[in-house]
Amino acid sequence: MGLTVLEMEVGNPARPEVTERVEFLIDSGAIYSVVPTPILRKLDIQPLTEQEFRLANGAKITRKKGIALFKYQDRIGGADVIFGEEGDSVLLGAFTLEALGLTLDPLRRELRPLPMILAHWPPVP
Repeated sequence: MGLTVLEMEVGNPARPEVTERVEFLIDSGAIYSVVPTPILRKLDIQPLTEQEFRLANGAKITRKKGIALFKYQDRIGGADVIFGEEGDSVLLGAFTLEALGLTLDPLRRELRPLPMILAHWPPVP
């Protein structure tokens, strides 16, 4: 199994016309996306809270978390973002993929449209 890398734009939801291009490693096993803190600061994205994570070796780390805008081709969505620190991988996680209406085909290592379902009552004929 190989790695899937993707370049997309990241922006501040308050100023969606200003973006930075970022190259991500797609990690569908990760919940959140991780963007280097200097990029998020440049976009004036503010941390809203902190989140604790456990590393593969069992150690615990804390990172700041905010909300960012993600743009890929004709798709746009907002998702939680982790303020990456030195040594952190730049990751595109499941929440961001879902916000963009995409899923990763792990065998072909390609993004595919995610079937979008909306509940409605009464059912539309």
